[in-house]
Amino acid sequence: MRDLYEILGVSKNASKDDIKRAYRKLALKNHPDRNPGNKDAEEKFKSAAEAYAVLSNPQKRARYDQFGHAGVGMGDSAGSGGFSSGGVHMSMDDIFSQFGDIFGGSGGSPFESFFGGNNNSSKRTGSDIRIKLRLTLSEIAKGIDKKIKIKRSVLADGVNFKSCPTCNGTGQVTSVQNTILGQMRSSSLCPHCEGSGKRISNRPPGSGPDGMIRKDELVVVKVPAGVEDGNYMNVKNKGNENLNGVAGDLIVLFSEENHPFFTRDGENVYIEAIISYPQAVLGSKIEIPTIDGKVDLKIPPGIQSNQILRMKRKGLPALRGNYTGDQLVKIHVETPTKVSKECERILSELDKNLKSVKNPFKKIDM
Repeated sequence: MRDLYEILGVSKNASKDDIKRAYRKLALKNHPDRNPGNKDAEEKFKSAAEAYAVLSNPQKRARYDQFGHAGVGMGDSAGSGGFSSGGVHMSMDDIFSQFGDIFGGSGGSPFESFFGGNNNSSKRTGSDIRIKLRLTLSEIAKGIDKKIKIKRSVLADGVNFKSCPTCNGTGQVTSVQNTILGQMRSSSLCPHCEGSGKRISNRPPGSGPDGMIRKDELVVVKVPAGVEDGNYMNVKNKGNENLNGVAGDLIVLFSEENHPFFTRDGENVYIEAIISYPQAVLGSKIEIPTIDGKVDLKIPPGIQSNQILRMKRKGLPALRGNYTGDQLVKIHVETPTKVSKECERILSELDKNLKSVKNPFKKIDM
């Protein structure tokens, strides 16, 4: 998988503005409107957006600098598209909606101010529906098929159409501007039919002015194991329909519920275990929760507070790649605040028998 800095053509110490300028330049060069039917340009356009999604975010950039692609959930098996395998990816619509502000465009596509008019491809289907899907850590660990009830707009039965008089059924209107270079002709979506070339002539009872009805539908979302908070998935043709009966997509944003024990960092999970002083001195075996259930963890004799024990492959599966993260257990040795007279006598006797600390003082690094 290519280095994200290499994709954008910047150095690893590039500033946020440098990264923004580099992405803008690449996106304009490889935008689909400038390269119709060019799959190579489309892949470069998506790769640049995915690289920018990581490097423009300080937290994601720090994780990428430290751990590489695995630190931001981009496995080596994803190929050059990074986020685009396994059914979870950034679609063109995601790219436009997330990064349109850096281009200064408005309306249907942030690129319209550079390419003359709206992005027609966004109107060839109906509008997308966006929902947030909350998942537990257990669901993320195994993957799950989630049944979701959505409400979408579909074309009502019995709707009659007529050709749009504004664009004469073409779906586009042409304007001519006089410039110092001569006349400039540009096309844009028809504002009255939104590119369909049709207008409603007769609609059945119960439908709206656009000939649509609202319909409840049960959709099964196949959530792959290892997704992270903020990942997207597109369910094709489950968005709203347009006048031609072509539906947009259902865009599912994954949201991770807080867990009572675990803190997640990529494929690894963290937990703190509290043990007693005798357990720390003598060593012991404690029962500890994992994502798959409770297991025994061996505490070695003489363990110190804040020491971390690693439980291999007890974390989360990688979204891309055949590996599983670890569970990291931070040990906290509890000091009792109150003890009985008998315990006090035993501890005093123990203190006499223990060897004194050779170097009780240490310099603190500030």
